[in-house]
Amino acid sequence: MLSSSCLADNPWQKFPFTGFVAMLSAIFTLMVDSMATSMYTSKNNVIAAAGGEVVARDQEMAVLSGMGLGGCILQAEYKTVKKAAMVFFFSIMTPFGIALGIALSKTYKENSPSSLITVGLLNASSAGLLIYMALVDLLAADFMGPKLQGSIKLQIKSYLAVLLGAGGMSLMAKWA
Repeated sequence: MLSSSCLADNPWQKFPFTGFVAMLSAIFTLMVDSMATSMYTSKNNVIAAAGGEVVARDQEMAVLSGMGLGGCILQAEYKTVKKAAMVFFFSIMTPFGIALGIALSKTYKENSPSSLITVGLLNASSAGLLIYMALVDLLAADFMGPKLQGSIKLQIKSYLAVLLGAGGMSLMAKWA
């Protein structure tokens, strides 16, 4: 959308904004993830063990990143008021977004420059977030683990599977 012919040549056709915004989004996500992990580590007295592994006192808290947001809110050790506020905002965001979308649908023009720029920047930001999640949270955990690190053949097969998967997703994106 950021390279649409409906947008002015300068600057939209002269600079690859989509890749730039996706890169910034991935870096911003890394920054937030890193800082949140650092704050969690220092707040909950997590100590570094030999080999770079992290050992936490409370094992329940260590598995919160693999659960849904609602479960995280309920299992987090926050005070009741903070939990209630988080649940309220978590519950109200989707209906609010739907109502906002319905209200804006009357004035939305799909090919207007402001719509193309807004949707393009949001899509590029989402792409950066998904790239970060795929590389750091999903693939790195598997590829840097002891099972794959111990077998070159398994690494090669896994990389081929990742490349085939990425190719398949790219092929599907052609029709999306």
